[in-house]
Amino acid sequence: MREQAELDSVDWHILEELQNDATLPNRALAEIVGLAPSSCLQRVRRLRELGVITGCHAVVDPATTGLPLEAVVAVNVRPHTRPVVAAFRAFVMAQAETRAVFHVSGQADFLIHIAVADSTHLQAFLMDKIASRTEVRNLTSSVVLERVETRALTPPANLRPTHRRRKA
Repeated sequence: MREQAELDSVDWHILEELQNDATLPNRALAEIVGLAPSSCLQRVRRLRELGVITGCHAVVDPATTGLPLEAVVAVNVRPHTRPVVAAFRAFVMAQAETRAVFHVSGQADFLIHIAVADSTHLQAFLMDKIASRTEVRNLTSSVVLERVETRALTPPANLRPTHRRRKA
């Protein structure tokens, strides 16, 4: 487990802006957060070194790529041991349909977010790929009717930036 990074309001402002648009050039980011470009670059590098910023990626809408049906699959595995959990997680992550995997506590052992072409594809994924595995004891699936996500991790109230994002 990583050590918790100490972040001030300027760090949080940088994070807020980069979560809104990770393609911001350093000069523009520096102007928005009120720093010299060199200071802003140093802060961003520090945030990466500390593991606060772990990467930047494109967010792809599965529907526009031919995968309009999303589902969350709850799975229980037995025995619930580290080797079984690790092997199942690796298997699920290797599937093209998988968008995210959560190893959780509670009624299910895993929650798997998937995107598929249609109900036939969903059935094939559930029956042929998941239910056919020997460690899977049961599964339930829920079709996603609407997905609303937050992309921004927000700072604690005492560290919220006092200056807000400029309107474009």
